[in-house]
Amino acid sequence: MNKRKFIKAMGLGSLALAKPVLPVMAAGATEQPQSMEKIGIQHRVWINPDPKEKAADLQKRYATYRKAGITDLFFEADSEVHFKAARAAGIKAHRWMWTMNRGEKELLASHPEWYAVNRKGESCANHPPYVDYYRWLCPSKPEVVNYLKSQVEQALAKNYVDGIHLDYVRFCDVILPVNLWSKYGIDQSKELPEYDFCYCQDCRSAYKSAYGKDPLEIEHPDQSPSWRKFRYDRITNVVKNLAQVARQHKKPISAAVFPTPEIAKRIVRQDWTNWPLNAVMPMIYHGFYRENITWIGDAVAEGVKTLHGAFPLYAGLFLPDFNNNYSDLREAVKLAIDNGAAGVSIFGSMTPEVLQVLGESV
Repeated sequence: MNKRKFIKAMGLGSLALAKPVLPVMAAGATEQPQSMEKIGIQHRVWINPDPKEKAADLQKRYATYRKAGITDLFFEADSEVHFKAARAAGIKAHRWMWTMNRGEKELLASHPEWYAVNRKGESCANHPPYVDYYRWLCPSKPEVVNYLKSQVEQALAKNYVDGIHLDYVRFCDVILPVNLWSKYGIDQSKELPEYDFCYCQDCRSAYKSAYGKDPLEIEHPDQSPSWRKFRYDRITNVVKNLAQVARQHKKPISAAVFPTPEIAKRIVRQDWTNWPLNAVMPMIYHGFYRENITWIGDAVAEGVKTLHGAFPLYAGLFLPDFNNNYSDLREAVKLAIDNGAAGVSIFGSMTPEVLQVLGESV
């Protein structure tokens, strides 16, 4: 299932005057980004490619994208015609990959033991949380890490792929955005065991070896700093391994992440400011959190400050949240850039009006 279908199923409807912080090399990153003062503001777009589209039509479309300051596209599927059309227009084409959330039937059938287990002892392989395709792999298993490395290797080995873009590189949401609580009829003002991962034997044994206690013996596991850090580090280890593959191919690695460092850690065990990336796209989808567009600037500022210039941040914007209000979209882009973003990353339909707003900011 692609991400647009996911968002629909979840009930969600289908950038101050300071210059951006200049990026420096993050530990383990794959290449040195150019100074943003030299390259200027750049934008990105997430796309689910239709392989039936013609190269000539795509080249015209992507040429308009490039004129609007869009320099990178993230393709959710491997469509050679799209990748090559983007490159012909002067745009870098990245393979967008679901990482820890992998519900392929073949994988479920052949390796059910690879899947994460919640605090109740239920596996994602046969008890997926929230929706049927929420099937989360356990990051503690070497076999899982090796499998994901092979997936990145296959993608980057293709000469028309310019980079790898990671999505769902985290644990399952222990707490959903508040906008979804009513949809599922749940109150997640505290962590509930059926959504709290991972308590498989591998995770429990590794944690006990390091800290002397089985996490199931912790009276309030949601309040344990060491148990939280253990899980942050499990995901970070996955990213480090995938970044190593990207380095070998001399291609960049980026990731779509939760909106702020604090939110990412708290609800999906994701410590993205300490990952060896070339760029990050926090999904600052203000409508999901019942916030107004002012919060987009706040979220960008938090992320940029915590990154300390390790790599550039591109603010992820969810177009349906703007309800075709292009004045608000223009203000959101300005807030992101003014608070240190290198540009924005767009999820939604790229209309002429959207392209105009983006073009005005570069």
